[in-house]
Amino acid sequence: MNNTIINTNTMKTKAFLLTALLFVAFGSKSFAQDECATLGSLFTAPAKAKNYQAALPHYQPLVDKCPTWSVAVYQYGTMMFEDFIEKGDKSKITDLENTVRLRMQHFPSKTKEGREMANIAQVKYEAGIGTKMEQYKAFEAAFKKDEATFTSPKSLYTYFSLAVDLQEEGKMDVQDVFNLYDTIIDKLEKEETQLAKSLIQLTDKEEAGTALSSKEKKNLSRYETNLGAYGKVKGSVNGKLGNLANCENLIPLYEKLFEEKKNDVNWLKSAAGKLNSKDCETPMFFKMVQQLHTLDPSAKSAFYLGRLAEKDGDASKAMDYYNQAAELETNPKDRAKVYYSIAENMRRKGSLSSARNYYNKAVAESPTFGNAYLRIAKMYASSANNCGATAFEKRAIYWKAANMADKAARVDGSIASVARQTASSYRGLAPGKTEIFSSGMAGKTITFNCWVGGSVKVPNL
Repeated sequence: MNNTIINTNTMKTKAFLLTALLFVAFGSKSFAQDECATLGSLFTAPAKAKNYQAALPHYQPLVDKCPTWSVAVYQYGTMMFEDFIEKGDKSKITDLENTVRLRMQHFPSKTKEGREMANIAQVKYEAGIGTKMEQYKAFEAAFKKDEATFTSPKSLYTYFSLAVDLQEEGKMDVQDVFNLYDTIIDKLEKEETQLAKSLIQLTDKEEAGTALSSKEKKNLSRYETNLGAYGKVKGSVNGKLGNLANCENLIPLYEKLFEEKKNDVNWLKSAAGKLNSKDCETPMFFKMVQQLHTLDPSAKSAFYLGRLAEKDGDASKAMDYYNQAAELETNPKDRAKVYYSIAENMRRKGSLSSARNYYNKAVAESPTFGNAYLRIAKMYASSANNCGATAFEKRAIYWKAANMADKAARVDGSIASVARQTASSYRGLAPGKTEIFSSGMAGKTITFNCWVGGSVKVPNL
């Protein structure tokens, strides 16, 4: 009997202790959560309002006690320390770096390393922290660590700009600058291509008469803005390269290096590419191309031989080489250039329909190839007198030309200004409001039976 009482009491004691332990554990956890929520609110509330002086005292206690509370802590922390640095407190750079480090540690899946590292490098550059070489190395480390998320147009330009500055100071080899130029331009064009594909899907939907949702309209605006930014930066990168890569400098440089590098296929491709892009008139280009075609017959060498044949006035031979290049080329961007050259060849011959076909092939490979759209627009406009039975119909072709020029502006920020001016000029040549009213054609569709084909809708009054 006594043993039973003792066992019962023991079991009750154990149950009580277990209950107490559970209470302590869950109560403690609940208390910790409440404390983190309180600390989080004390920091994020003023940080959201950009009252960083009020937010700052609560930042460190929050990350010390609750480092995994929310990724927003590090997002606001980054903005806060950037603001202090921008206003002159360079001592906060260490805090900024620690904030990004903690975010990478605690929220790796929500952190884009390349973007964050490039952002810190940009902040240091703008604040004048470190030497140019140190600043350059910071961008280089970000790019090599995570190229995919290193997408800031401003930072890509700064990265390249520093390289040119270092070369001018004698601290970087000119060939390294050229190599980086190729890398940066390739990166910019990759980002442009991705954006342009998304933009074209929406513009095609819009042109087909389907209304875009509010979200799609916002995306369309964002794509256009970002494409414009990349286009401008590409122009700035080319401008920064400037005289360093003009024919006067390139020709003697490559003549000096040719014997040493003539068996280096990659060097030949890069050098020939630059001479070709600058349209440098030199026997050196022919020597390079012949050597490249001997060592590594490829789309590139066939394309360059096509350019040479075209300069010699042998259009037929040029076309043979261009077709070879198109068949061999695997890089979409470079295949687009081949198609564009074929289109130009066709256009000069007066084969406008075939030219349009190849211009369209060019933009299918490289959606940001705005010049191809501009060429089509110009061909449409030049055909005004040959399309349509009446004067009104003939001039209606200018609306179609303007729409094509608009497309060029949307996908290619580097020529957006010229393309918009071109579109405006074509619309000025189309029938005006008075003519639309008197013709009774407002809102009607005009179909073109000439080579242009397709149709255009007359604007409503």
